[in-house]
Amino acid sequence: MSTMSAREKMLGRLRAAAPAATGSTEELDSRINDHFDSRRAAQPNSQVDLVRAMQAAMTASHAEVLCASADDWPMQLAQRIADKGVQRLLLDTSSAEGKALVQALPAAVRAMPFAQPLEAWKSELFDTVDAGFTVARSGIAATGTLVLAPDAGTPRTVSLVPPLHIALVYANTLHPDLHAAVQAEQWHDGMPTNLVLASGPSKTSDIQQTLAYGAHGPRWMWVVIVTDNNATGEFQ
Repeated sequence: MSTMSAREKMLGRLRAAAPAATGSTEELDSRINDHFDSRRAAQPNSQVDLVRAMQAAMTASHAEVLCASADDWPMQLAQRIADKGVQRLLLDTSSAEGKALVQALPAAVRAMPFAQPLEAWKSELFDTVDAGFTVARSGIAATGTLVLAPDAGTPRTVSLVPPLHIALVYANTLHPDLHAAVQAEQWHDGMPTNLVLASGPSKTSDIQQTLAYGAHGPRWMWVVIVTDNNATGEFQ
């Protein structure tokens, strides 16, 4: 007679303790959806509300947030970049937002595309680039989180390596919470190779809980929320 191994005994105990299935996957999804729908129904979720919630949450996470209209954001951001003393800005110069920002930048700021393999200019990238500019796929207002979808023109390096990460997000892409983002963007139908969720600059703490910024990524984060031209005044 064979003796049960320790692994078999452990799995047997786990199976015996497992609760019985309460329904199909569809039923479970429905219950989850109902839960979040009821929570959102009790909260104000207009675009203005979402922008204000996003701004408050990101500011609490040590990010600087600028609300600007579609017409004004390039000049406003370019001025802030110049005032910060940024000399080398990494961005996708072929995107619509990248082109708009490049046109507004003063001559003292050099716009740099990510146009060569990382191995070819790693030292230059880590040592000399002052800031990286990305355009977020969307945002999650409840937690102040940007959803970034890296691609060939804007790989993850752009948001992770430079000491200043500048991100742009459109107000009409903000979601109340993560569940709403997953549902609205249909993540279950196929996600990109990777998504980066960013809620502020890089931060860490030692055993004494002393908080430090920039140890594992950007030390500063600026977020530009692009609003309708007629709504910008509501966020000043």
